[in-house]
Amino acid sequence: MKTFKLKSLEILEQEGEEIKKHSIELKDGLIINREDERNQWTIEAYVDHSYLSLFNRMKEIRDEIMIQVKITKESNDYATFITSIVSINEIGSDLNVLFLGTIIDRQKSKIEEMLVKLVEQGYEGKNLIKKFKELT
Repeated sequence: MKTFKLKSLEILEQEGEEIKKHSIELKDGLIINREDERNQWTIEAYVDHSYLSLFNRMKEIRDEIMIQVKITKESNDYATFITSIVSINEIGSDLNVLFLGTIIDRQKSKIEEMLVKLVEQGYEGKNLIKKFKELT
């Protein structure tokens, strides 16, 4: 297992055609790569009690919750996860929220999109490989 500092957390919620972002102000947080066979991560967010209704609502209405986090440094890109809320714990005037989920590999999906476009444009075989190398 590898543990990292959680620097930023956003909950992504689909409302009709739009994606609404809930930026969560962290008091503290950790993210743990469990390095298990299912490639799961544990995300622990320590936040103000005022977020209780949001997290309770999300846990009640959604089996899966998409989140974006920044790991280790604010300057890092967001990592996107599909998660579920494991627990919400009240600690004095604060909350501890535990998520369990898997990371979405954006790089892999970008490569897949590029290959689909090239195939749709009629590239195949060695020409597909050549054109792909030119673009990457």
